Amino acid sequence: MNDFDYLDLDGKLLRLLIAVHEEGSVTRAAQRLGVTQSAVSHMLDKLRGIVGDPLFVKSGRSVVATAQAGALVAEARELLDRLHQFGSKAGFTPASLERTLTIAANDLQRDLLLPALFGLLKEEAPGISLRVIPSNIPSAELLRSDRCQLAISPRPPEGADILQRRLFNDSYAVFFDPAVRPPPADLADYLAAEHITVVYEPQRNLDIDDHLQRRGIQRRFAVSVASFGGIRAFLKGSNYLATLPHRLGGNQLAGFARTATPFAGPEMPMYAIWHQRYQHDPMMRWLLDKLYRVSQGVEASA
Repeated sequence: MNDFDYLDLDGKLLRLLIAVHEEGSVTRAAQRLGVTQSAVSHMLDKLRGIVGDPLFVKSGRSVVATAQAGALVAEARELLDRLHQFGSKAGFTPASLERTLTIAANDLQRDLLLPALFGLLKEEAPGISLRVIPSNIPSAELLRSDRCQLAISPRPPEGADILQRRLFNDSYAVFFDPAVRPPPADLADYLAAEHITVVYEPQRNLDIDDHLQRRGIQRRFAVSVASFGGIRAFLKGSNYLATLPHRLGGNQLAGFARTATPFAGPEMPMYAIWHQRYQHDPMMRWLLDKLYRVSQGVEASA
């Protein structure tokens, strides 16, 4: 006999169902939610009792959803949206906030914005915690599924339900190791060199690389890595060039020399991106206000 009824269901259990489904792992779901594995297991047992289904079964080191769990996830997202809207109408006080915010950002945005942002948030909301996940090339589904509340990227996904606001502009520069080589003297010297670049998974080039390809400017790539954080080890002590966002010189590529590109390059705008479910949410307005303040400081320091 089922000892539970629907009144035992709450938002935390719905969020748990979504997290385990998306992560395919109790361990990763616990990390995402900021709780222990035993707490996840306990909540899963409670949820199984409510719905009368195993929900997830082991498959190697991962877990896979049952057919019923897969069907319930979409409903869980809708219910969470309604609960969120209900709660937001009751008012918002940062000092009483006890939750984990998830922001999707790649290493440039992460290092440039998020430490300062988190410092501002903690001043007013000491109970808040932050989870940062890679955005890669963010998809609309990343925001629709509520895997993150906010994404920061130069490439906002398309969708009538996806909202955005520009934070700042960056430009591209040519990075090199000054202990090994001088800056490229001209375009011919630039093209004679071997290059390092970033290619996001599964196979997405940087805007600058696509821009040059469209102009018929062909370079020889010696190395491609999956994030800006992989550039330093290959650039140091080499003759390679790396054409990357200028502001990387303040963090990941500090200590390397940089020079202007020997061609007219595009600007790289950076955007805050969120789903329309948060458009009138006071917590999101508070979060965006702090982020805009940080981004203004970044733009002023260019």
